[in-house]
Amino acid sequence: MAGQGVPRAAALLNGTCGALAAVLRWSLVAATAVMLAAIFLQVVMRYVFMRAPPWSEELAVLMFSWATLGGLALGVREGFHVALTLLVDALPGLAGDLWRRVIALATAAAGVYLVWSGLRFLDVTSGSTSAAMEYPIEILNIMAPISGALIALFGIEHALAPPPDVPATELVP
Repeated sequence: MAGQGVPRAAALLNGTCGALAAVLRWSLVAATAVMLAAIFLQVVMRYVFMRAPPWSEELAVLMFSWATLGGLALGVREGFHVALTLLVDALPGLAGDLWRRVIALATAAAGVYLVWSGLRFLDVTSGSTSAAMEYPIEILNIMAPISGALIALFGIEHALAPPPDVPATELVP
């Protein structure tokens, strides 16, 4: 009975990360849709009516920022980022698994650094507003610490239980 705590904690972490990834995925879809709508509106208004709304570019940049930073975090969770696996593939089972965990911990550390530096930047820029929409600039700048926290969490999840690797031959049709 005493040994069941670790698997339960890992299952809880995996479930929490899965739920966060699902919310993140939908937020990225929404951000991309809003970004594309704002760009489309800006192009139509500029070239058809010769007058683009001043807020459309800022809204597109705001949504692009989240799509980029949130996509970075989701890429860590889902593993759709670029990875060099030459060394990992050459290592025998246990050594390869250990190396994957080290990489996952390094990724988590990079996420923690993004949180720290993002919070410092947020502190420096607090009180500012965007030029056209006049929203608090903290809305834009909080995205880095949120993304960093998700990267750290997903990195820790992979360090505790690395996802199974998909052989490169399965990725190529």
